[in-house]
Amino acid sequence: MIIVLKPGLSDADVDDVCRRITAMGYRPHTIRGELRTVIGAIGDDRGKERLRALESLPSVESVTPILQPFKLASREVRSENTTIDVAGVTIGGPRVVVMAGPCSVESRSQVLEVAEKVRAAGAAVLRGGAFKPRTSPYSFQGLEEDGLKLLDEARRETGLPVVTEVMEPDKVDVVAAHSDILQIGARNVQNFSLLRRVAEAGKPVLLKRGMSTSIQEWLLSAEYVLSGGNPDVILCERGIRTFETATRFTLDLNAVPVLKKLTHLPVLVDPSHGTGHWEYVESMAMAAVASGADGLLIEVHPHPEEALSDGPQSLKPERFAALMARVRRVAQALDRDL
Repeated sequence: MIIVLKPGLSDADVDDVCRRITAMGYRPHTIRGELRTVIGAIGDDRGKERLRALESLPSVESVTPILQPFKLASREVRSENTTIDVAGVTIGGPRVVVMAGPCSVESRSQVLEVAEKVRAAGAAVLRGGAFKPRTSPYSFQGLEEDGLKLLDEARRETGLPVVTEVMEPDKVDVVAAHSDILQIGARNVQNFSLLRRVAEAGKPVLLKRGMSTSIQEWLLSAEYVLSGGNPDVILCERGIRTFETATRFTLDLNAVPVLKKLTHLPVLVDPSHGTGHWEYVESMAMAAVASGADGLLIEVHPHPEEALSDGPQSLKPERFAALMARVRRVAQALDRDL
């Protein structure tokens, strides 16, 4: 249920309503907007009629049901777009935020070179994999904690905040200690134990769409993080599995405007995984920004032919710089910055 409060209330008035919601067996989630404070009461729908009694309070303007199954992610609860601050980088605002770097951290020289070059080209966040979930057990699985330390060094050297993937609940703390954004990969989008754990980490979460995950299932996965007390969730479309084999996946850009209608959370697009071929990345990056995406996730490697993972979809630094110049023009045409 959504409890809309009257304007001009004190913190004590808001706390009183939250206390009453808790006493009824629900969890209150307070969202303070520019004009109104809204409280989402999350719990068993079977007892929601009890919450309607709150309309009798002088501090409450209205009590209405949340129609979507994803409660806190829904625009019913929050009409304004959520913005997330990551070390001074605002995600979800007017600026299109580009996160770029290697699929896998392979060496100190590799990650430092890429970090410097993507920063010079205009990237705002460094991406890189230390723990790599791979389809084959014989594929390179990442440098793990050594890779995290290299990402941490690159962050210190360049000033770029870091996003990297966490795969297991017991690795959340160590990954959070070396990164600014915790990425949940496509294969873990419905790993509910992991989602509950990252909700407790106190770091923004980048949640990738699963290759066979519907938009509703994806938003319900986001709900696990939001309901666990972490409001900073970033969604990332990275392609879904269809019958088409010309590309690695089918990049579902329909998802961007659909999500913009359904949720207040920021939406990114990963054209590298979505296509699987470097020559298509630039076109799909421009299309993603044109469709309304708040940012991009792009793989960059100084020597893709030698990459230990995802070389065919990785851009060389000079191609990435050219992409940034063209994407910037698309963003400016939409009154956005890059």
